[in-house]
Amino acid sequence: MKDLRAWRGHPAVALLARWYLGWVFLAAAWHKIVDPASFALDIATYEMVPLWTINLMAITLPWIEVAAGVLLLLGWRVRAACWLTGGMLVMFIIALGWALAQGLDTSCGCFASTAEGADPITWRTILRDVAWLALALYVGIFDRAPWGIDRFRAQRSVHA
Repeated sequence: MKDLRAWRGHPAVALLARWYLGWVFLAAAWHKIVDPASFALDIATYEMVPLWTINLMAITLPWIEVAAGVLLLLGWRVRAACWLTGGMLVMFIIALGWALAQGLDTSCGCFASTAEGADPITWRTILRDVAWLALALYVGIFDRAPWGIDRFRAQRSVHA
C-alpha cells in the first residue's frame, strides 16, 4: 500500500478526477437550482423522506452540490470536498437502489427531472454513481498535495 501511495502520478490523475467530479456536481445542480419545484417532485417520488423535508432538501441540496463542485475545481479544502461528495454519492446510491427495489418508474433526478422524462433509474445509473464514488475516494485518499488553492496556501505558509 505504501508503494501505491508514493506513485508520482497521483497529483495529475487526481487533478483530472477532481475537475471531472467538480463539473459533474455543477452540472447536476443546474436543473435543480433552475427548477426546484420539479426537483422537489423528484425527491417525493422516491418516497424515502418525510414530506415536510422535501422542500428544504430541494432548495439546499443543489447548493451543497455547487459548493462541493466549486471546491473540487479550485482545489480548496479538497479532502473535505471529497468526503462531502462521497457522502452525497453514498446517499444517492442508496436512494437509487431503493427506487429500483421498489420498482419505481421515475427519473433519477440527477441531471433532469421526472417531468422532463429523462435520466431513468437503471443499474447503470447506480454503477455510474459507484464509479464517481471511487473517484472521490481516490482523490481523498491519494491526493496528499492537491494542485490548486490548497497547495498555493501551503507553499505560501512555508515561505512566510
